Amino acid sequence: MALRILGIDPGLQRTGFGVIDADGPRLAYVASGTISTLEAPRGDLPGRLKLIFDGVAEVVQRYQPQCASVEIVFVNVNPQSTLLLGQARGAALAALVSGSLPVSEYTALQMKKAIVGHGLANKSQVQEMVRRLLALPGLPGKDAADALGLAISHAHAGASLTALAQASPLQRRQHAQYRKGRVY
Repeated sequence: MALRILGIDPGLQRTGFGVIDADGPRLAYVASGTISTLEAPRGDLPGRLKLIFDGVAEVVQRYQPQCASVEIVFVNVNPQSTLLLGQARGAALAALVSGSLPVSEYTALQMKKAIVGHGLANKSQVQEMVRRLLALPGLPGKDAADALGLAISHAHAGASLTALAQASPLQRRQHAQYRKGRVY
């Protein structure tokens, strides 16, 4: 039975989404696109976040994925941009969780390494490999390609990570000793 996976590439102006079906090693394209907030006034952050939330919720409702994967945001050069991107990511995560989806997270480096073979791949290389892996007739958009890449990454890594977690449950361990308030 195929597993339907939704990939989300969060962005404040454009949030990419990609839906695939994974049946073992076989991948099938279902849908992809972007959720745009460009029509909202630039200074209306709450309105833009609502557009992202509603758009992701609509994608979940329409395609009925069984799980989701989202890109992890790292600190950029501009802290203000990082904060705004984090809020867009939060809106997308809230929509996924409100749809009762289990969410996995991958860095852009992990996704690029899984799709292209090296973590420093550019957007056009990701687009081309996604096109080849899913046998698409043309290149997907940049944001949609990243989202599809996240879904493909989860299709390949998710089963292994789940099996590993079930085989040996993660336990909290104490690695340091405390002496006079110091950690060694």
